[in-house]
Amino acid sequence: MAEILKFVNVLILLIFIFLVIVACDSSIIFLPCITDKDCPDDKKIKGRCRKGFCTNGWLG
Repeated sequence: MAEILKFVNVLILLIFIFLVIVACDSSIIFLPCITDKDCPDDKKIKGRCRKGFCTNGWLG
């Protein structure tokens, strides 16, 4: 019984750590900006400032 509880606790911790890593690396977190130059650019995605937060727009 104790081994099952330890396994469940470890599983919950690993899932929590995974979710924290995903949330920190997510584009859901909006970066504040003033101009388009404040936003990061990727290869095919140009960062744009809209309503004070960075959004990504495809270059096409």
